[in-house]
Amino acid sequence: MKMEDEVYDLREQIFHNTIRENVIFLLLFLLLYLSSYAIIDRFRRSGIEDYFSTDEDEATVYKISLWLCTFSLSVSMCAALLLPFSIASNEVLLAYPSSFYVKWLNHSLIHGLWNHVFLFSNVSLFILLPFAYLFTESEGFSGYRKCLMSRVFETSVVLLLLSIAMLGFTYIFSNLIDYDNTSIFSFLSLWSYYLPFLYSCISFLGVVTLLLCTPLGFARLFGVVSSFLVKPQFLRNIEEEYDVASIDEESIKRRLKQAKATGKSYLNPAPMYEPRPVRRKRTTETAEPQPEQFADDDESLMALRNGLLQSGLAQRLQTVAKRRQLLDEQRNTSSLRRNVVYPLAMLTLLALTVITVLMVVRNFLQLLVGFKALPLSTKQFTVGISSLSMLGPVGAGLEVVLLLYLAVTSCVGLYTLPFVRAVRPRMRKTPFVHIVVNCIILLVLSSALPVLARTLGITNFDLLGHFGRIEWLGNFMIVLSYNIIFVLSASLCLINKFTHTVRKDLYAWLLGLRSYLVSCFKKSIFCRILTKFRSYFRKGSARPEAALQHALGRSTHSGKED
Repeated sequence: MKMEDEVYDLREQIFHNTIRENVIFLLLFLLLYLSSYAIIDRFRRSGIEDYFSTDEDEATVYKISLWLCTFSLSVSMCAALLLPFSIASNEVLLAYPSSFYVKWLNHSLIHGLWNHVFLFSNVSLFILLPFAYLFTESEGFSGYRKCLMSRVFETSVVLLLLSIAMLGFTYIFSNLIDYDNTSIFSFLSLWSYYLPFLYSCISFLGVVTLLLCTPLGFARLFGVVSSFLVKPQFLRNIEEEYDVASIDEESIKRRLKQAKATGKSYLNPAPMYEPRPVRRKRTTETAEPQPEQFADDDESLMALRNGLLQSGLAQRLQTVAKRRQLLDEQRNTSSLRRNVVYPLAMLTLLALTVITVLMVVRNFLQLLVGFKALPLSTKQFTVGISSLSMLGPVGAGLEVVLLLYLAVTSCVGLYTLPFVRAVRPRMRKTPFVHIVVNCIILLVLSSALPVLARTLGITNFDLLGHFGRIEWLGNFMIVLSYNIIFVLSASLCLINKFTHTVRKDLYAWLLGLRSYLVSCFKKSIFCRILTKFRSYFRKGSARPEAALQHALGRSTHSGKED
């Protein structure tokens, strides 16, 4: 009877643990889903530009696709926060091993979270996001009644054909890489071999993309942060800039008033050249044609007349007024915020970047000597047993900060790449196709972020679940080369960022020195002698002594006149 009670208590405990974990997963998912929906709703097109709201079926399709994109973005956010949350949970369990309030934070919960993220990352990447895009582009098969179910049927068929083609390419690619271990019977092992292999290839693509955008983000983040802060007085004269903007605003107001009164150009006579229009990227999904815009400088406004002149001056006035208001807010800030916050923010970014690069260098040396194993997970790690940082909780906190810093820099550097800049989301103006593309890119990069951190040695926390079974993590040359390229690219980006002004001034000084030396040489007697020699020899003169005497005589005579 006693043994039956113990078995019953054990089964009851397992049941309650499972219910508790599922409730925590649900609450976490709801929090991330609401945050993702708020982000997408802030960037997507709405109002009169929402071309999906003209029909009931179109509106339903748009809502379903929007829900799928929101789900995928929430999975991306969870994947980006997965490793920092796991490291913090490990330190909390070590600090409070017997606390009642942290009993829900156990190894089963963390391991289950890793497995859920891996599962839903695959589902979102291979099923939900392609379905969302194809669903919005579908119209239903010809011969069927145009309704919502016909579009669902068409989308499902196209997605099935696309999946079959993708599996075929995966089978061919796996045979090319590992021919000895593949056969026709292994083609049936879809879930155990080909889907992990396909996700391994995509994670490798994401890690390579992070290798490109993260060093660029290191340099770009300094400019982004400085744009939101006020520079100290010795770096920037805000009062002078505010006076210039105010004078410019008043001048444009007078010009606009004169243009509305006369309807003519403010130059008399008007220049005989065409105005220079602003280059605008063409979008195939604009709801209505945009008015022609011109560059907001005096050169492009000089040749405008009538309505074009008023439109150009109004655009220029709006731009200058915004700049004047921003400068007014900046010059009214306190001296403490201006002289302390900006240098402190720049020093913090520089310190985080230098620490990241030094940790990668240390990881490279340890891999090269053999003190550290490859990031491929070969043993089961249990959360809450020991600290994975030599500095204890301080080192773990530093690792969490560095991981979040890597996530921010990778996002900042991502949209500086030429092939991603075209789909960068804009506030209230992002079409739905760009939303789907951004969700795909962010999902790939966020899923590769834990692999990046483990490959670079930012943390010693083992990749749990299927993340630690990615095949290329066991290749020594790939991991070592990745560390070398990351250190070199990050160092070059930082050197280029901080020496750009110096190199520009040095180049301008060298050009000025060159022009000065050339002008001095042209005024010297040697240049005149060489010119006379050249002219006499071109005329066929056979007496160079006479040419030299003539040149010296002309030079002396010109010197006396001067």
